[in-house]
Amino acid sequence: MKVMVVGSNGREHALAWKLAQSALVDRVFVAPGNAGTAADAENVSISATDIAGLLAFAQENHVGLTVVGPEAPLCAGIVDAFQEAKLPIFGPARNAARLEGSKIFCKKLLRAADVPTADYQAFRDEESASQYMLDRYPNGTDPTPVVVKADGLAAGKGVIVCKTRDDALRAIARIAGEREFGSAGDELIIEERLDGQEASILAITDGRTIVTLPPAQDHKPAGDNDTGPNTGGMGAFSPTPLLDAATLDWVNEHVLVPTVHGLKRGRTPFTGVLYAGLMLTNQGPKVLEYNVRFGDPECQPLMMRLKSDLAELLLAAVEGRLDQIKPLEWDPRPAVCVVMASEGYPGPYKTAFPIRGLEEAAKLDDVQVFHAGTKIVDGNVVTGGGRVLGVTALGDSISAAKLQAYKAVKCIRWHGAWCRKDISDKALNPDAMRFRWKP
Repeated sequence: MKVMVVGSNGREHALAWKLAQSALVDRVFVAPGNAGTAADAENVSISATDIAGLLAFAQENHVGLTVVGPEAPLCAGIVDAFQEAKLPIFGPARNAARLEGSKIFCKKLLRAADVPTADYQAFRDEESASQYMLDRYPNGTDPTPVVVKADGLAAGKGVIVCKTRDDALRAIARIAGEREFGSAGDELIIEERLDGQEASILAITDGRTIVTLPPAQDHKPAGDNDTGPNTGGMGAFSPTPLLDAATLDWVNEHVLVPTVHGLKRGRTPFTGVLYAGLMLTNQGPKVLEYNVRFGDPECQPLMMRLKSDLAELLLAAVEGRLDQIKPLEWDPRPAVCVVMASEGYPGPYKTAFPIRGLEEAAKLDDVQVFHAGTKIVDGNVVTGGGRVLGVTALGDSISAAKLQAYKAVKCIRWHGAWCRKDISDKALNPDAMRFRWKP
């Protein structure tokens, strides 16, 4: 079978790398891919949002399964187009992808399905949102525990955590007035800020059966100890000791199952990856947001640990027979992914710097370097984005996996390369991993 992975980031490299190991797969295409996927698969120079081009390629090359990595083509209807052409594709249809594509749609569904989440208010313009803040918080210097979010897709940047009323008013102006995030700010929500530890739960579903993957933890802030601006993710590890088996069962019963049923009742049945971003509060787990695809960088440690056949799993989801597959097999060892980034990221950065040391890192045991923002120029691998590499390693313990990942990081060099130095450290901190709520 021929498989096509849509996208060009670290997540897509990890998926292509894992799919290439399947006994069911003889060729893997990645569109458009990066320097890493060029080594592990076959790159196709078609944009991830060129649905017509991707569809034509899949038809001409008899692609047996297409796996969509990023959210943009899902929200644009790539699954609908492939399904209409009778081509197997893994991911939710456009209406179901609104779970990520619209914060307001997601919040309404969570409320209707009685899934625990933060209280919120939705607004269509800057004036009404600003007036709400002025009325609710008349004293501008008082603490203001709110988060302001653009309704639509904003490449992970349309969420602004506020400390004061003036912070919130400024966030509203950026989203709805200045249109910093474009049409994503056509509507916005203001929700209560939740406090606690964050965790990521990813599950594969065919709309009836749910296969939950081991929990992971991402590191969004740019700086060590979770300081600095938010990014697309500076690293991740799996599994996380933050969630025990009883809590995972509770999340399945009270979060994932009612979400899948709610989508089905709303005539938007969901097939693909349900990614629940959770805040573990003193009142129990609450949903911060849903994504409708594999997380990046959470996908990288999950693929490192998965021993079952990924193609078999995803094809079973597409064909509606997840209830027939064997339980997934996982490497018992934890995995840690450290993101190496360009100088200046998540702000402005320069590209086209040659990357050295990739071969040296690849020689290390239990290490895989997944490419994200890379490309090939004159036969050399150079930087081509903000998040450049996801250096991922397995170890007998989280600390051992971290040590091996950073050992590989030290092998790799380019002008301005940097990374957080504390990825997975919170897993070794008993206070950080203490979740007092019990189901």
